[in-house]
Amino acid sequence: MNKYIKQLKEGIIDQNPTLVQFLGMCPTLATTTSVSNAIGMGLAATAVLICSNVFISLLRKFIPKEIRIASYIVIISAFVTAVELLMKAFFTPIYDALGLYIPLIVVNCIILARAEAYASKSPVLPSAVDGLSMGLGFTAALLLLASVREILGAGTWLGIRITPTAFEPALIFILPAGAFLTLGFLAAAVNRSRAFAAEYAASHPKPSPIEAIPDEFVTEANDTEAPSSDEPAKSTEESEQDTSVDNPTDAADDTPSEDADEAADDTERSAPEMVSGADAAEHTESEDDL
Repeated sequence: MNKYIKQLKEGIIDQNPTLVQFLGMCPTLATTTSVSNAIGMGLAATAVLICSNVFISLLRKFIPKEIRIASYIVIISAFVTAVELLMKAFFTPIYDALGLYIPLIVVNCIILARAEAYASKSPVLPSAVDGLSMGLGFTAALLLLASVREILGAGTWLGIRITPTAFEPALIFILPAGAFLTLGFLAAAVNRSRAFAAEYAASHPKPSPIEAIPDEFVTEANDTEAPSSDEPAKSTEESEQDTSVDNPTDAADDTPSEDADEAADDTERSAPEMVSGADAAEHTESEDDL
């Protein structure tokens, strides 16, 4: 989805076929005397762009390389004829206003360029999106140019008067000279805005995901994970006390061993006394016998 959104953005803004690439200048200058004519011309070219891109993408593996340009023109002319007949049947006022410029869509540089540069090398869906993006970019450029020319040259927009009664229209904007002047100023404004956007992007680069994390959060995370080296180490005695507390069984085992040692010492002390008592008893018995 992001790929197709990027395609639409490039066709309408970044690689606009009229204001950036300067393609299709003939219908751009000739059909922008009014907003209605510009919308009709833009939508007709958009329909032809989408249909021709899809059809050329489907046949890209079957069209011989040597006759590809002639094949593209035949395909484009078929769709232009269909669009012309539809406009003649259902949109007669616009068809009459545009006149010869509808059949001239066949040789429009935008349609032939997208067929050669993109549709002949890409799958169907991306080719259709490319045709839509370039068609919308072409229509937007025509609409912008026609709006300026109609407002300043006639004081109306889509035939509706939007300027004060005291406003004096500048007829030069309706003439071919006004078309060249308006196109020049609009192209200059678009290119300047693109250059400013590029300069701003270069001077304000996007931070990486690691750089985007504030330093204070990184410091707090490190303090939480690792203990501080400033804390005093426990003394040996405290460690031993902790060990004894943690292992009460070992402390209980040491107490009976100490009691057994003391009992053995008492037994050794009492042994000579018992021997001396026995000798005294034997000496008394011997004296009685005598």
